[in-house]
Amino acid sequence: MEETHASPDDLFARLAELDIAVETHDHEPVYTVEESRHLHETIAGGHCKSLFLRTKKGEAWLVVCEEDTPVDLKALGQRLGAGRFSFGSPERLMERLGVVPGSVTPFALLNDHDAVVNVVLDQRMMRHERLNYHPLVNHRTTTIARDDLVRFIEACGHRPRILSLDADE
Repeated sequence: MEETHASPDDLFARLAELDIAVETHDHEPVYTVEESRHLHETIAGGHCKSLFLRTKKGEAWLVVCEEDTPVDLKALGQRLGAGRFSFGSPERLMERLGVVPGSVTPFALLNDHDAVVNVVLDQRMMRHERLNYHPLVNHRTTTIARDDLVRFIEACGHRPRILSLDADE
């Protein structure tokens, strides 16, 4: 039997079960950081990007940071002892997190039932009290409190690593 992936309604139901308050905004689909910049005018909080990565050994990683944070994949892989990172394919992304490119989000960890995806949260992003991510689809943005994000990730069976992605810090 093929496993189905959570919908935004499933996500919101799980957040409600965890007593996590969120605010969601509908907008046109956005696929890139550039396309989403205009949303800053109407949606407060840290605007973020999520990178779905894999190693040569096939390990899956989700790296979440502020949208303008440069990520040196080679250096990050070395720091984490993971080896060399590359971007995960759309097929692997769907298999592991149940979303399509342009909709990658920490909320997709809801679909990682075996908790095999390694999670990294950027320390600079975590300075914001409220953070914004797609709720499994890229035509909406959901705002969540920083501490509630960590609680959600942990409730999905993951222990996120919080570290600085900035080589200068």
